[in-house]
Amino acid sequence: MDLYGRLLHDVLFPGFEALRGRPTVGLMRYLDRTQWASHDELVAIQSGYLRRLIRHAYQHTAWYRRILDERGLSPEDIRTPEDLHRLPLLERDLARGSIEGRTSSAPPFATVKKVTSGSTGQPMMVAYNSESRYWRDATRWRGYGWAGYRPGMKAVHYWGFGLTAKERKTRWKMQLDRALNRNFYIDCTLRSDEHLAGVVEQIRRFRPEILVTYSQAGAYLARYVLRTGSRAWGEVPVILGAERLWDHDRQAIQGAFGPAFETYGSREFMLTGAECPAHDGMHQSMETQIVEIIVRNPDGTTRAARPGESGEVVVTDLHNLAVPYLRYVNGDVAVQRAPGKCACGRWLDRIGPIEGRTLEILRDAKGGPVGGTMFAVLFLYLVDHALSYQVIQHADDHLSVRVVPIGGAGTLPAASHQFIHDFCARYLPGVPVTVEEVADIPAGPAGKRRLVVVEPKLAAAS
Repeated sequence: MDLYGRLLHDVLFPGFEALRGRPTVGLMRYLDRTQWASHDELVAIQSGYLRRLIRHAYQHTAWYRRILDERGLSPEDIRTPEDLHRLPLLERDLARGSIEGRTSSAPPFATVKKVTSGSTGQPMMVAYNSESRYWRDATRWRGYGWAGYRPGMKAVHYWGFGLTAKERKTRWKMQLDRALNRNFYIDCTLRSDEHLAGVVEQIRRFRPEILVTYSQAGAYLARYVLRTGSRAWGEVPVILGAERLWDHDRQAIQGAFGPAFETYGSREFMLTGAECPAHDGMHQSMETQIVEIIVRNPDGTTRAARPGESGEVVVTDLHNLAVPYLRYVNGDVAVQRAPGKCACGRWLDRIGPIEGRTLEILRDAKGGPVGGTMFAVLFLYLVDHALSYQVIQHADDHLSVRVVPIGGAGTLPAASHQFIHDFCARYLPGVPVTVEEVADIPAGPAGKRRLVVVEPKLAAAS
């Protein structure tokens, strides 16, 4: 790390966080210690925060007070993670419809509100308090630190991104913050050779010490670098997320850049798991979340997945007191890992691999690949008018964008129609687009509403 990097790490970053009244650095130091705690100590930490959460939810939210009363439970009956099975699952649709009832009537109140990117086609509003936000930031820095990323390092974020109306108004502040913190952002949506050549040139000029990217976007870029022999840098660790990291993609990324570190998270909870240098599953953020992997039985009951078995991911956020999420089913499927000490020496539980996170690759009119991840940000622009949406690229290349308007079919504003057409024209030039207003988008055979569907002919071509 150069002189400015050390200054940013040792002085500017801690000072700026303290100036804004954020305990981020203190939490980072705490997490640096607890990552080496015994498993019993980690469960004790979880249990303490869980008891606080249950008491607060019962006393200050109508939703959870009713849930516990209906089951004849008191807050004292939920004392450890093993007791959580006594509470019902919070399915995604139920979470969307119960936000008002789950919102606390007493401090701490929500200070952050976001809309999920809608990778399953059903975005939702997420709100949380400042404490939760600080823990999320500290946990992210710890997980990224296992890949070698520290504040002050030069980082390229090869990411799909779109600005909300509020963010567009403060664009200059975001750009200044990114520059001061040495974060360089590159849009990963377009993946033609011409675009990838430009990305390689930007990376070569910026000379990053770390690369943070969507898994599939990073893999596409890596294969281009290997195919064209355009690597012009030394070892650059790569932090990957948003999509599953397949073994062949990991190999390509390691050949083009450096060691690959998979992460798993969401806008609801931020970092849920991250890979350490042992590369044997992703360590869970046990101090901030309780993660369950469950299997549904034919009779409608559920059970914990066995080691090596796939199941649905269920998350409890231990620090969101403003709008509690207890046993939230996030729609993902993951493999249950056996508990035990990792080769790295940490007792933090592990998760993974994550299944079903890869979005389809679409094609523009010239046959060039375009990451379907771009449509995950489309809802950020339609949040005031649409409940859900789905994108289908048919075998003849034609694109259908199905939208469920908030007011029912026929109520999507003309401006939203035009925005969708302009959005698609930008990223899929030459591809015919039809916007369909529908009453509902049926779930697929696996019970999931896929955001991007590519018909077989095109899927085979990719």
